[in-house]
Order: sequence, then structure tokens, then C-alpha cells
Amino acid sequence: MLNSLKEVTDLNVNPDRFFSASHEEIKSGLTTDIYFVNTKDVLRSVNRLDTPVTAEIFTRTTGMFAGLDEIRALFKDVPVSIEALPEGEYFSPKEVVMRIRGSYGAFGIYETTLLGILSSSCAWATAARECVEAAQGKPVLVFGARHLHPAIAPVMEAVSVKFGGCTAASCILGAKLCGREPSGTVPHAAILIMGDTLKLAEAYDASLPPEIGRTFLVDTFHDECEEALTLARSMGRRLGAVRLDTPSERGGVTVELVKELRYRLNHEGFDYVKIVVSGGLNPERIRTLSEAGADIFGVGSYIAHAVPMDMTMDLKEVDGQPVAKRGRLPGVLENKRLIAIK
Repeated sequence: MLNSLKEVTDLNVNPDRFFSASHEEIKSGLTTDIYFVNTKDVLRSVNRLDTPVTAEIFTRTTGMFAGLDEIRALFKDVPVSIEALPEGEYFSPKEVVMRIRGSYGAFGIYETTLLGILSSSCAWATAARECVEAAQGKPVLVFGARHLHPAIAPVMEAVSVKFGGCTAASCILGAKLCGREPSGTVPHAAILIMGDTLKLAEAYDASLPPEIGRTFLVDTFHDECEEALTLARSMGRRLGAVRLDTPSERGGVTVELVKELRYRLNHEGFDYVKIVVSGGLNPERIRTLSEAGADIFGVGSYIAHAVPMDMTMDLKEVDGQPVAKRGRLPGVLENKRLIAIK
């Protein structure tokens, strides 16, 4: 852990690297704001660094609580006690979502990192749950890794599955972090290289194990209904689903397209073939496309681009005495929903 401003001044960082912080750098305090390091020097100079304090964390919005797995990892070797809301529960504006007790010198430097973890994790979990609720029991797959820096994409997908309720994640590490196998088949690139959707599907079917689902894009070369029926006629029961990801240049995935595809598949006896839709989905579009006949939803940007929630940490007790900055209430605020996590 960083202990002084001099350590920061003496620190040399090789720019020939990924810019994302390693786990060791996060634990050492290198992702904190510099004024927390300055504070350590100042408080140490007057023998107040180890003052016992109580800190509370809240936000001004409603959302779903998530991020405790990483908070536990951050504070694993830090001598503090922590209470928090159970993950997956909704919080209300200004409700205390976490309380930390310990010496300020033990955990004050982690304020930036702690708030950042909660800010993003709660936002992603909330956005994912909105999509899951809109789907009303139909599977929602999180496809958002390409919309974020790779250092945090696995966090977003893992949180979306574990607490947002998504059925599966496409990012390999994200899926593995929540105890799942990643979900996905092949991109448009594979079909373009093969030059034909059916040829790609046949090669896929012949080369990959049967436990991997047979779901194929049907919007690459021809009319979506035409490509879907071609696959269904050739593959029969081996075809599990077809995926619509029609670009906006061609009108996108519309209610009318989903209805027509569902009708044509059913008309030829392929009612067992599911329809997966993706491309700019949000809760409203999920609801309307579900009513039209879509069975599975692949969501990327809506979850990945969820606006981080402004988390605030306030000291509420110093040396056992109630304190607060102006505008806040001194002393701990009761919240019977908090449970001990450390």
C-alpha cells in the first residue's frame, strides 16, 4: 500500500504496457486520487492517521446493489469491519449501502477504488435487470464486452449474469468468473469468409461438438426469412435458433421482420427453431420484439453503457463521536438491511 507522497514521486511506470491497472497496482493504491496519499502524510505528522472512524456509502439514485466480490478482494488483508446490502437487492436514493469501521489509515486510501467498483457494478447490474424484467422470463444474453475497455468488460458481463439475471455471457473470462460457460456461435466474418450462410452452418455442424448450440445469423447475404428457411430445411432438428442482427442501414430488426420470420418458420413446421434478436436492444425494444415472437435477446450497449452511479463516502464517526460535513446528518444512519460481510 502507498504510504507517502515520496513513494508516488519516486514511482516509475513503464509506458510500454496496457494502461489498465493490475490487481497488485489496485491493491497498492495506485488507482486512488493523490489527495488521499497527501492526507496520509498530513495525518501521520500529527499522529492522527490511525484514528478510528466509521464511513458510510450512499448514492442519490435507485438501483441494484452489486460489486461485493471485488470489495471483498480489495479489503481481504485490511483490518476493517464492513456491513453492506446483500447483492441483488434494490436500494433507494440516499440509503446507506455500505458501512466501514476501522482506522482511517487502514482504508482511507481505497476510497476512490471502492467507489469506482460500486459505481460501475451497480449500474451494470441495474441495466441488466431492466432487460431481464422486460423479457418476462425469456433468456437475455449479455454481449457487451466489445463496448468497453477489455480490463473491465469481464466485470460487466459477470455482474450482469450473477446479479442482473442474464442467462449467459459471451465474454470468456466474464462467463468463467460467474461459473458459467461462455455462450456464442460465429460472427458475420465467418459467413463472409465462407461466402454462403449454409456452407458455414454445415462446416460448423461438422466440426464442433454437439453440446455447443447451433444458432446462426441469417442477415448476411439474402433476405432473413429466406436464409432462415434454407438453414431449417437443410439442418432440421439440429438447428436450434436463428439470429437477427440486421444493421440500421437495412432497417434494423423490426417487429414486422420478427413476426414474418416466426410465421414462415411455423408455416413450414419449424416451430421449434428459436429466434434470437440483437442490435441496439433496450428494455422497450425487448418488450415489443418479444410480443412479436422473439425468443432470446442479445444485449450489448444498453448494459455496457449504463451510466455509472455517483457513489459518495462520508465519515460519520471519528473517535466514536458523531460527525458530518455541512448538509449531512452526523452519526451512523440506521439501515437494518445491512449485513456483515467482513
